[in-house]
Amino acid sequence: MESGPAIFAGTAFTLFGGALLLWTTVRALHRAPVAHGLPPRAAVALTSLSGAVFLALGVWCFGRL
Repeated sequence: MESGPAIFAGTAFTLFGGALLLWTTVRALHRAPVAHGLPPRAAVALTSLSGAVFLALGVWCFGRL
């Protein structure tokens, strides 16, 4: 019974983290703003760190199965 929520959470975190990293990479390569109101380097660093944390959290959820 406990594996259902772990699978859902792991999938959600992994997809969100991967999509955030992909989106950040594409925006940075096209020299488009990543976040409004932040310097470009800070925005890329912040979103990359957030994407990596979400990706790691998803992997951790899958590891708990």
